Amino acid sequence: MTALGLNCFATFAVTWGNWHDHITNYFVRRETSGFVEGLNNKIKVIKRRCYGIYNLGRQFQHIWLDVQGRRVLFTKH
Repeated sequence: MTALGLNCFATFAVTWGNWHDHITNYFVRRETSGFVEGLNNKIKVIKRRCYGIYNLGRQFQHIWLDVQGRRVLFTKH
């Protein structure tokens, strides 16, 4: 890139070199990391909601409600 004087694409070229297999997998096989990203987001939300809770049992109650509570509370039996 520098031979052409196009230094503005240097960051893109490095990123493409590091991730080209993953980028092309999306277009070829529609593989994404959406599930993992969603799970990480849910974990971060749970952690934020549990700030200030020092009782470990109470914290697990909050986590259980976040993960299973809606399914348990709102499903017809």
